[in-house]
Amino acid sequence: MSDTSQTPTGNPPETETVTQTRIACDGGEGALGHPRVWLQIDRKKGWVECGYCDKRFVLADD
Repeated sequence: MSDTSQTPTGNPPETETVTQTRIACDGGEGALGHPRVWLQIDRKKGWVECGYCDKRFVLADD
């Protein structure tokens, strides 16, 4: 599950390990964030990226 993709700025995306397959992302920066979106992690893939901020949510190992 090692993917070395990077954001358009050249930096690796921020990553958060989560324990649920359905998570919400709002950019985490209050008024400077983005609209809240709900994301679904495919268990086969093991991660999902936010379309707004490119933050990657990785499903923790069971």
